[in-house]
Amino acid sequence: MKLASFSHAGRRSIGRVEGEAVVDLAAALGVDTIEALLALGDTGMDRARTATGSALALADVVLHAPVSRPPKFFAIAANYQSHIDEVLAYNSSYVPPVFQRWFAKMPSCINDPFAPILMPPEITDLDYEAELAIVIGRRARRVTAHDAPSIVAGYTVCNDVSARDWQKRSPTIMLGKSFDSHGPLGPWLVTPDEVGDPRTLRVTCTVNGEIRQDGSTAEMIHDCWDQIAYLSTVCTLEPGDIIATGTPKGTGAGLKPPRLLNLGDVVRCEVERVGAIEATVVAEAV
Repeated sequence: MKLASFSHAGRRSIGRVEGEAVVDLAAALGVDTIEALLALGDTGMDRARTATGSALALADVVLHAPVSRPPKFFAIAANYQSHIDEVLAYNSSYVPPVFQRWFAKMPSCINDPFAPILMPPEITDLDYEAELAIVIGRRARRVTAHDAPSIVAGYTVCNDVSARDWQKRSPTIMLGKSFDSHGPLGPWLVTPDEVGDPRTLRVTCTVNGEIRQDGSTAEMIHDCWDQIAYLSTVCTLEPGDIIATGTPKGTGAGLKPPRLLNLGDVVRCEVERVGAIEATVVAEAV
């Protein structure tokens, strides 16, 4: 099942995507956000599979990030060896992590799947990172890797937009990852039964139609289940939490010469069996 958050005729709603249409489920379910649906637990998701409503053409709605204000937005650094290698090529002082290395993206950075990416005047080095993102569906603590699939509500596509110059200002790198609009998500939430094994998915990114990243989640150093187990050792995972699972080689900073984003660039990130998001880089009005 694909679940979308969308607006139509000035009204916010959620729906089940079927082909080129979305079935409006807000009236049938009594909730109008995916976050509220996740709070209903398995019962809510079961109802979403069978509930009926008006069918709207996808072309006639505005898609929003499936989860716009998650309790937590985690992202893992250096989780593909190919990405580590490209960072080492341009930064010989970089020290690859021994353990999983996590940072937070602030929820206010979340952007709609086709909304512009803002280039603030304070940034000089804007970059892209195509990633598979996990959406947590059930409250849990100390989940084993074996049990991790049971708490996943679904998957979505993330562009971990990165201000490389600001990223270098602090070892936590949070500020360089959290500018407004620098967390596009979407185009919808896809449930696990439709995705299958998330450890075998192709991940790509193009800029102006040119392929920049082309990898597979099979390359992850720490797979999706190990990431959930590690994070849940520290804190309780909650419905709606987002986990961005890392990016393969081909980032703008890692190319020779570097090819960072410029105004007018169109960035498309795609994950096999999940979907694609696309955005144009525009100047932020200040």
